[in-house]
Amino acid sequence: MRTSFTVPDDLLEEFDQIWREQGIDNRSRAVREAMQEYIEAHSRLEATTGEIVALVGFDYRHHDVIRALHAVQHEYQDVILNTSHTHQGEWCLESLFCRGSADRVRDLTDRLRDFDDVRRVKVMVIRDEAVSSAVAKG
Repeated sequence: MRTSFTVPDDLLEEFDQIWREQGIDNRSRAVREAMQEYIEAHSRLEATTGEIVALVGFDYRHHDVIRALHAVQHEYQDVILNTSHTHQGEWCLESLFCRGSADRVRDLTDRLRDFDDVRRVKVMVIRDEAVSSAVAKG
């Protein structure tokens, strides 16, 4: 299927440089691979149920959104165990170490993605009930 979409020039230039350096044949193949990685990254959290331990990382422009982000984090104190914040020029990088229900962590992640000023949100599920049960039985 043919499709088109708009991306900023600097993002496209960086993307093209990376796939060429990796020896990928063409942009279409690189986009397909990127889409597959996106699906894999998001489907694990979507498919996970029960209690999990996860790390949620995101970056944003501090002055544009900090109060609203803190308000969201306060709503999720039941799953956020620890936070870390660092400055990277005009951008801030924040990490949230979470433990609780997968639904609650998923809701937190979705809320963070709702902010236009949040550039990226990444979730790494470190441990879930399925993994814990398999290890215990193993």
